[in-house]
Amino acid sequence: MTDSFEDIPVRDDMQTVAFYNLENLFDLVDDQHTNDNDFLPISVKKWTPKRYDNKLRKLGFAISNIGRRETGKHPAIVGLAEVENAKVIEDLIASKHLESCNYNYIHYDSLDERGIDVALIYDTKAFEVTHSETFTVHLTDDDGSPDYTRDILLVSGFLDGENVHVIANHWSSRREGEKETEHKRMASSDKVGEIISSLRLENEDAKIIVIGDFNDDPHSNSIKRLVDGSDLFNPMETLRSFNRGTTKHNRQWNLFDQIFISTNFFKTSDNLFEYSSANIFDEDFLKLFNGKYKGAPFRTYVGKKYKGGYSDHFPVYAIFKK
Repeated sequence: MTDSFEDIPVRDDMQTVAFYNLENLFDLVDDQHTNDNDFLPISVKKWTPKRYDNKLRKLGFAISNIGRRETGKHPAIVGLAEVENAKVIEDLIASKHLESCNYNYIHYDSLDERGIDVALIYDTKAFEVTHSETFTVHLTDDDGSPDYTRDILLVSGFLDGENVHVIANHWSSRREGEKETEHKRMASSDKVGEIISSLRLENEDAKIIVIGDFNDDPHSNSIKRLVDGSDLFNPMETLRSFNRGTTKHNRQWNLFDQIFISTNFFKTSDNLFEYSSANIFDEDFLKLFNGKYKGAPFRTYVGKKYKGGYSDHFPVYAIFKK
């Protein structure tokens, strides 16, 4: 692992907000309420204590260094996708590289059919939580039966004394096809718009950060509708390119993981946070370093084959400065 993050001066006037899809962070226990049979020591994937501990250590190393080049410290807030339950989050924040980061977490079990949830970890010395709740996206399958997906998580609190609202997402996948599933992501987009509207009813100048794996790119209808309709800024629009993104499928890059901010983060003031920059955290240690998939995310599994990497997604982050 790299040591190039050492000796960077800590910036007390900066904080990092990040998002990371962890690629199926499941524990080793068979849960009757989740579809976790692939992730057991006796499964075809052979999800053993050693492999679990290795993933926790690697994810912890990655998370601890997001935004460190700019701020000299670990991120204040990290949204997570694909966590099975509270236990895996507790194990993650107690792991080698995160145990000194003062992280606590917010997590609610959702009805997602794969048994994976969104969650938030936060440095208790930087962020004081005042409120959290989840919002269900009501979807139906073609036959009219409920189609359960991840809930949307809202966490409000004080980031270095300033009131901010973070909305964490993991929208429906494209597994059955992009067009065939678009209506599901549009429904999630509309739900986030409703949450933002309600926050602004309480405070028209609410500072809002929307983070997540949206399973859509910055130019997709669901993203455009949310960003334009809710007066948000999407710094990720300029980051996607032919040879860069957060996840790779069929040799094509996608930028499914994004961060949007309310435009009042551009108002300058001596003692309030303003937007500074955003980026994909795609350091070399997170990538495959050779072979035909060189440069793609170094995954834990490819199908049933264990690779021992981090995740099939790169994290994204935004830097805020006072």
